[in-house]
This record gives sequence, structure tokens and C-alpha cells, in this order.
Amino acid sequence: MIKGKISLIILVSVILVFTATAFAQIIEKKPSIAGKEYVPGEIIVKFKSEVSEDAITKTNQRHRASVVYKSPVLGFRRLKIPEEKNVPEMIEFYKKDPNVEYAEPNYIAYAFWTPNDEYFRYQWHLDNSKYGGINMEKAWDVTGGPGNSGAGVIVAVVDTGVAYENYGIYAIAPDLGGTSFVIVKGSDLVDDDDHPNDDEGHGTHVTGTIAQTTNNSIGVAGVAFSCSIMPIKVLDNTGSGTYSDVAEGIRWAADNNAQVINLSLGGKFSSETLRLACEYAYKKGVVLVCAAGNDGRNGVSYPAAYDAYCIAVGATRYDETKAYYSNFGKSLDLVAPGGDLRVDQNKDGYADGVLQQTFKSGQPTNFAYYFYQGTSMAAPHVSGVAALLIST
Repeated sequence: MIKGKISLIILVSVILVFTATAFAQIIEKKPSIAGKEYVPGEIIVKFKSEVSEDAITKTNQRHRASVVYKSPVLGFRRLKIPEEKNVPEMIEFYKKDPNVEYAEPNYIAYAFWTPNDEYFRYQWHLDNSKYGGINMEKAWDVTGGPGNSGAGVIVAVVDTGVAYENYGIYAIAPDLGGTSFVIVKGSDLVDDDDHPNDDEGHGTHVTGTIAQTTNNSIGVAGVAFSCSIMPIKVLDNTGSGTYSDVAEGIRWAADNNAQVINLSLGGKFSSETLRLACEYAYKKGVVLVCAAGNDGRNGVSYPAAYDAYCIAVGATRYDETKAYYSNFGKSLDLVAPGGDLRVDQNKDGYADGVLQQTFKSGQPTNFAYYFYQGTSMAAPHVSGVAALLIST
């Protein structure tokens, strides 16, 4: 009986810390930045293009700031500041320098989500007899069904990674066994390696909505199940990460032929680093699909708020009304099913979340089907449809 197989988990919005790991003989974690708006002791600075490296070095030496990282394409630098200085005052020092294009904090981005659990008939968000969901059955008829739904299109999932391979402590999600993946070198910006495995669960759930293996007699369906997924890991096992890593993830995807980038994440602060990364991808012809945020407020999160480059996606319930948590406002472009775990409007015996296969955080081989809610869940519906349109 299917009901016995389904576990029901309801989580409130999670705001946790992004940690990076460096590999040597052992794994060393960076200090926690839980509850902070930006990385302490660190700023992002971009110097004007005509400024020489010698002049830049002298400027940094004068401020006693050291370069942690320089983006090879976007050109920004992460700088470690002196211990006795704070981020706002160091930003002001650099802003006053005529050689500086911009200086800003390295803000923290957070994944938007709340989970829950299983099968196509429970995926009201894809298709249902009363409101239609996003009418996938008719869409699949147009695209040609199995083998043709998004074929040839690469969708980058810039997130917590994806359960795409059997590697070390990680395993491929069984219902992603027939999904196509494109893995690029250096695509794990959290662990600085080539294996963007999911250790939190969010990215795997998001990926399922876009391209869960479909028509395979098990589990659930995805929108553009013939497309190829490019996992880019920028969020850690707590579901959060820095703007600099998100920006690099966007650039990484754009430089490796992604045609659609799904960003089911965001932060409340605007950032030149993030904006310029979105501009860079947009100018390469990439479609950027971004979650609007789960604050229930008038005004969407970043990068969704960058109107010139991004499609900002809000969330609806089963009855197609606005989900209570969904951000809204003038920057919102469209809405898609995000779910509402407080209700069972379709009377199927389960809370009305978006259903896909994933795992509980910290258990990357213990797969089940979970209902999640959030604008994070709405965005991949749009990414999947974009892939269908591009392939048609």
C-alpha cells in the first residue's frame, strides 16, 4: 500500500551557514558563519580594468588586505582584511580609492525550502484534473513524449549539488538513474573538487522537478526529463553559501554551455558581484530562472530581483492562489507551483507539497520521496519548461 511507503516531513524555512572544505591529508572546515549576513573578515573588491597589478598590490598592502581569491573571468577579488578592522570600514576605504570599480561585503545566500514525501498521481503540481497544475500531459504530447522532452538542452542546477553518482559516501538517487548528467571540472565550489555531490538534499529535489527519470515504472516524473543536468555545487550541507561562490557557479555554468541556469536560492542584499555574474550569463544567451524568496513580503530576493537578466518565480498552491510564504512585487515575472504543506486541498491524504525523490540532510544514500514547499520548488518548473521550449 503506497501510503505506508510515504514519510511526511514538514520543515520550517532553514537559514544556515555555508562552510567550505579544503583537501590535504585531512578535510579542514572554515569557521562557521551561522546567522551572519556576510562573511566576517572578508570583502569583495573589483578594481578598474585599466589598473595595473602592481598598483593593485600596493593598494592592498597599504590597507594590509590579502587576496584570498581572484575570479579569472569576472575579475573580482576576495580580500581578507586585518583582524582589527571591520567589513564596513574597509569597504569605505576601498570605495574612496579612484582605482576601485566597486567594493562590497561577501554576502551569504540561502536555499529556500521546507520538505515532505511520493508517484505521478500525487504530483498535482505537474498535472491535475481540477486546476491543471502546469498541464504537463498536454505539454509532453507537444514535445513528443519520452526521449524528446528537453533533449539536447543543458540545465545547470546551481545549488547544494545533486545525487548523480556512486562516489565515496554518496550514491545516485535511484529515480535519477536514467537522467542525463553533464559534469564539468571544478563544479564543486564548496569542496573545490570535480564531484558536485549533494550532501543536503535540496539540489536533488530541485533536479527531480526538472529532469527526474520518467516513464520508468517507479517514483515520480520530471518536466523536461530528456534534458541534461549540470550540477554546480555552491551551497553546503546546511543549505547556504556565499555570493562569491554563487557568482562563480553562474559563471561556471555559462562558460560550460548551460542553456538554462536554475537558482533556487537567494539573499536579501543586492551585490555587484552577483549582478555582474547574472549579466555575464545573460549576455551569453543563458536563461536564468530564480526563486523569488519565502519571506511573504513585497519585494523579491536576489538574484531574482535583477530584472534585466533573471526570471523571478513566485509560488502558488494547488488552487493556483499565491502561497502564503511567496515573495511578490514589481520584480516578480511569473508564478509556478510551490506547494502549501499546511493544507490538503486536493484531498489525496497528503499535505500539498511538491513531490520528488531526495534524502534527509546528512544521509546521502537514504532516498525516499518527499513533499517540499517553497519558491525553490516553483523555480525548477519554469526551468524545465524553458528547456522544453528550447528543445522544441
